[in-house]
Amino acid sequence: MKKIKSLLMLATIVLLMTSCMALTHVVGTGAQTGVKVEKKQWYALWGLVPINEVDSKTMAGGSSDYTIKTQVKFIDYVITAFTGAVSITVQSVEVQK
Repeated sequence: MKKIKSLLMLATIVLLMTSCMALTHVVGTGAQTGVKVEKKQWYALWGLVPINEVDSKTMAGGSSDYTIKTQVKFIDYVITAFTGAVSITVQSVEVQK
């Protein structure tokens, strides 16, 4: 019984301590106008096979100075909790011009 409680406590801590992963790329001098465009990137087989294509250059709309932020937000974790059983995961891609 103590082992089960310890395991449940560890699982709870692990779930509560997850953080959002983020990767930022600066193109040119970076974002200038503050306009943001966001899309979801979907993957199958737990991130191995992309389902859709998110093109950050197209999202920037021809701008030569922009910032790309790829991250897994809390909502992405929630979506993956439901779709992960069929191996589908998601992440957010944001381009700020």
